[in-house]
Formats: sequence, structure tokens, C-alpha cells
Amino acid sequence: MKISESISDLHQFLQQHASKTVALVPTMGNLHQGHLDLVERARQLADFVVVSIFVNPLQFEAGGDLDNYPRTMQADVDKLEKAGVDVLFAPDVKEIYGADISKATQVIVPVLSSLWCGTSRAGHFEGVTTVVNKLFNIVQPDLAVFGQKDFQQLTIIRKMVNDLNIPIEIVGVATRREEDGLAMSSRNGYLTTKEREIAPKLREVLLSIQSSILVDGERAYTFIAEQSKEMLNSEGFKTDYLAICRQSDLQLASENDTKLVVLAAAYLGKARLIDNLVLDVQPS
Repeated sequence: MKISESISDLHQFLQQHASKTVALVPTMGNLHQGHLDLVERARQLADFVVVSIFVNPLQFEAGGDLDNYPRTMQADVDKLEKAGVDVLFAPDVKEIYGADISKATQVIVPVLSSLWCGTSRAGHFEGVTTVVNKLFNIVQPDLAVFGQKDFQQLTIIRKMVNDLNIPIEIVGVATRREEDGLAMSSRNGYLTTKEREIAPKLREVLLSIQSSILVDGERAYTFIAEQSKEMLNSEGFKTDYLAICRQSDLQLASENDTKLVVLAAAYLGKARLIDNLVLDVQPS
């Protein structure tokens, strides 16, 4: 596996493989099996796989966990080599943003970026879309692979690609979960032993919403969401948001909507956990 830390070195290497279809898997490192699922999907769809590891300062809000974000480069390299990755792009902040990150041009997807996680994490999605756009321009892949665990992020990236006419296919991969249902995440490492026992309740609450809607036929979505927040808080979570939305634009769903997604974010100790559940409802 080739490791490139500079854009020029990466370009020289990619030019040697110009005839191949290229897949990009953007990450912030501290890789787990969920990331490796993305790599596996990329290998299925393309001749050549590029993985990036870059802890992006722009997507961390002031006072966030940028300094404490886990960095495990050697372990990540070992995993990527075993997974058959062709090149790892691991630039530093200056390589991506230049000498003064505060003056860097930013790419903003309006409306979608201000909802849900965008409300509680000001500037987060602007940082995501800026760095993803830069990675797209640097690597120029045929396709890029993202996890569906962050449904809002995936929706925003798809809109950015569509709005800016970027000729890249965006592929979503289902969330990899622990045996007890907890979505795999680098931030799960922040959980204490007791919190780790509680954490799967987030998934259980989402599944209870699924049952209410698909089995019981409930359509009072706002009421269901409020009840579910109370359930989470009673288990020890501090719910940031829990909402039943339209898949298309992430606005709150009405009883006539059939393509739904349940979006949830909740704090458990130091960890902020996110999860979602996609639902297709039969028209009444």
C-alpha cells in the first residue's frame, strides 16, 4: 500500500493508474469494522481504492473534541493494508488548507446543513462539505463511499454533488453494528463500562418507533418522537434530538409521507451517539 502525505505525491501515483476506475473512502482514522465495510464495498465497485485519513479541524465546533479525537495511525495502516487498499492519503492540515485555515474557501449546502446536527454543532457540516469537496478535487475519483450511520451527512454530500455537478457517484453503505445493536463509532471509546451497557438502548428505542409505525399503524409522528425522547432520557441519555423526517429533505414528516427516516442524537456521558432508521410506510 502506497502512503502519500502530499497532494503532489498522490497525483504522481494516481497518474500511473489513470486507466483504472477509482473509489475514494474519506475517513478521520481510528478505523473500525464499519470503515472496513466501506473499503470492501469500494473494492467491489472500482479497480483502485484510495482511503484518506484526515482529522478535519473545520468540522469540530469550538470547545469540541478535536484535540482528544483518537488518532491511531499505525493501527489504521495495518488494517488498510490487510483490507487491500491501494493508497492511503494522509495529509496534514497545512497541506489541505494552506498556512491560514481561517482564510480557506468553504463550501456550504444551505438549509440541510442547519438542521438537526447542524443546529447543535454549528459549522460542522460546512467543514464536512468543504473537506469532502477538496478531497474530491484532489483525488478525482469515479465514486466515493460513505456510511449510512450519519444519514444527514450522506444526504448533504449527495445534494452537494448534485448541485455542483460533480461527476462522482456517491455510494452509501449500511451501518455496521456491535452484537448488541450499538452502531460502531470511533466515539464509542468515550463510553464508560456502565455507559456501554446502556448505549444499545438508543437502537432499541428506534426499533420501538419502527414497530409503532409499521406494525401498529401509528402516524402521530411528533407524539411518537416526544415519547421516545422521554424513554431515552429515562435510561440515562441526554437527548439532543429525535425526529421522524422525510428521507428526501430531512424536514419533519407528515402523516401522508411514506419515505421516512428516524434521526437521533443523544449524549451518554462524554460520548455523543447518533443513529438512524430508514422506514418505507405503505400509503394509507
